[in-house]
Amino acid sequence: MDPQVPNTQVLATIPRRLPGIMFALALLAYAFAVTQRTSLGVAGLEAQSRWDASATALSGLALLQIVVYALAQIPVGMMLDRFGPSRLIIGGALLMGAGQLIVALAPTIEVATGGRVLLGLGDATTFVSALRLVSAWFRPRKVPVMQQWLANGGQFGQFLSAVPFAMLLHLTAWETAFISVAAISFIVAVIGIAAFKDAPGTRFESNPVSLREAFAKLGAAFARPGTRLGYWSHFTLLFPGLVFGLLWGFPLMVQGLGIDERVAAAFLLIPVLSGVVIGPVLGILTARFPLRRSTLVMSISVVVALFWIGVIMWPGQPPLWFFLLTLIITGLGSTGSTIGFDFARTFNPTSSYGSASGIVNVGGFTSGSIALLMIGLLLDAVTHGSTPDWAAFRIAFWAVPITIGIGILGVWDSRHRTRALAAEEGVVVAPLWGVIARRWRRRTNEP
Repeated sequence: MDPQVPNTQVLATIPRRLPGIMFALALLAYAFAVTQRTSLGVAGLEAQSRWDASATALSGLALLQIVVYALAQIPVGMMLDRFGPSRLIIGGALLMGAGQLIVALAPTIEVATGGRVLLGLGDATTFVSALRLVSAWFRPRKVPVMQQWLANGGQFGQFLSAVPFAMLLHLTAWETAFISVAAISFIVAVIGIAAFKDAPGTRFESNPVSLREAFAKLGAAFARPGTRLGYWSHFTLLFPGLVFGLLWGFPLMVQGLGIDERVAAAFLLIPVLSGVVIGPVLGILTARFPLRRSTLVMSISVVVALFWIGVIMWPGQPPLWFFLLTLIITGLGSTGSTIGFDFARTFNPTSSYGSASGIVNVGGFTSGSIALLMIGLLLDAVTHGSTPDWAAFRIAFWAVPITIGIGILGVWDSRHRTRALAAEEGVVVAPLWGVIARRWRRRTNEP
């Protein structure tokens, strides 16, 4: 039996608390990975001053980190199928700790770049490995809900960077703050070595395959339209929250909208809290209406784009209530991106899940790279190196709805291909408006 397919009889024989413990450990590892990833977001202004860096250079530092993350997803997915999730999470934690140590001690932005590269590599292993653990320890019908809890609970790591880390950075020194977060990753590695289990009855999974077989699995996963639908779903929904939390949200609020730094640090948590509240609901909807997942993705994408267009086009500065509502909707988009992994899970065999989820996870970080670079270039083009104001930010943040538009086109095309393939196998998905009309007529005709 494939150890990664949860068997009802097997799960019934293990201690009832064990799946919950494994989930908590996976959540802990992912939350601290998010802390490492977003630590530069609240340190952006200090980093500019410390290294005398321009907006484009600082954007490039964050961009390099997520480009490395995105490029690593494919080999990480292949290694996940080969070595299992526990080894990858442990190795990733060690890499992130080493990367943060370099950032802590870096005298120049060039040296810091090496640290962010290591951080990006370590971060790349964590989420998809945690998803694999969830799929191994819970029954299939419960997996989408637990995936949402993992994705959104892990964003608590952004709270750690926005509040305790930010306070530590301002109260002590740059070196102290970054060495402290590096220590967290080393602690996660020790916990992983002591406690992680890849699946019920399996300490460390090992599936020896040749390099040729691994690439064959990767090619087969990419060839499936459902995998590409997952990629474009992730591409479209993840990046607005990523760009906001990773780098540009804090300068947008402080320099563009004139919000106090402490308040701005708290506002960084709004998309996170929004996702935590809405995520389980999306998980239930995903499990209950699997044939309507792409409709849910496109609906959320359009709403997120419209709200950011509203912020940009509002006469003068947008009112605080509308900006906060936009952050809540941005959190809805971030949590919705997890639906992409559910496409990977349901359209691929278990043996290829690592490769498929790696492909999906490239999506949001590709769009994040595009948007980060566009914002940095547009800010420097408008301000010519001076401090940006709201007028500059409203031009630069057109990168968000434009990139969402590209993603929606990708979702639409891959959905068409996926449904065409499903129709050949006898699964026909009727238009949503037709289903609603039939149900309405059925209700009105009931006595």
